[in-house]
Amino acid sequence: MSRAFVFPGQGAQTIGMGKALAEAYPAAKAVFDEVDAALGEKLSALIWEGDIAELTLTANAQPALMATSIATLRALETEGFGLADAAFVAGHSLGEYSALCAAGSLSLSDTARLLRIRGAAMQSAVPVGVGAMAALLGLDFAQATEVATAAAEGEVCQAANDNDPGQVVVSGHKAAVERAVVLAKEKGAKRAVMLPVSAPFHCALMQPAADRMAEALAAVEIKAPSVPVVQNVLAHAETDPEAIRDNLVRQVTGSVRWRESVEWMAGQGVTEFWEIGAGKALSGMIRRIAKDSVQKAVGTPEDIAAL
Repeated sequence: MSRAFVFPGQGAQTIGMGKALAEAYPAAKAVFDEVDAALGEKLSALIWEGDIAELTLTANAQPALMATSIATLRALETEGFGLADAAFVAGHSLGEYSALCAAGSLSLSDTARLLRIRGAAMQSAVPVGVGAMAALLGLDFAQATEVATAAAEGEVCQAANDNDPGQVVVSGHKAAVERAVVLAKEKGAKRAVMLPVSAPFHCALMQPAADRMAEALAAVEIKAPSVPVVQNVLAHAETDPEAIRDNLVRQVTGSVRWRESVEWMAGQGVTEFWEIGAGKALSGMIRRIAKDSVQKAVGTPEDIAAL
């Protein structure tokens, strides 16, 4: 049985995530301590006891979710489940940074600082209210791309997240995305809903954030990962450090090709996907993509005990 470890993206955050792991596993607590030190603040206090609105701010949610994922992995390693058991690692958007950290390509401290920069840059790239995102349910990626192209009308509207065979997220100027919602329903979408996000991620409007990340990534060491990383913009594995660096910059404005990434891993013989960290969103997507695969969501001591 071939296994992949996958790491969640933004939206999975909850107050209290990772706290039980940190209490049960010193190796997990050490992750939160190192992230706090790297950022120069008690992010762990916000994660465990703070306000969900503050945690959901992009600049907080991104390093917080990564810290929870890596803490979960360290707890798993304590119990004998490590990356030696994985054929590939992958992550959804910010989760790709968690995957790279897990595979030793980025240090934990660098990953935390990069995600703080990334979150702030993505938030500030577009004034609040200018951009938007919407989920189109019941259309495939080709249909959603047609809808986005037709809705653009000279503005930006792109298929941003190809999540699974029936869920595509579009991103761009608010008016264009609203037009896409109407067009999607006319095209037969089961549902088309605006998403409660603070910025239009993974579209051309994010170019200022991509420029900022190019600067930030140029200043950190990226090593060859111990396990091949399936990158969002490629939908296949990469191990070359400089290619990884370039693809992380491209990821800011590019589509998250999650459906294709899972299909590619399944095509390479992966039959078991472990979602490491907060939530179960990726497991649900994978169930709809690789129907014959086994999914495990691991984020608590109870989840680990059940393995």
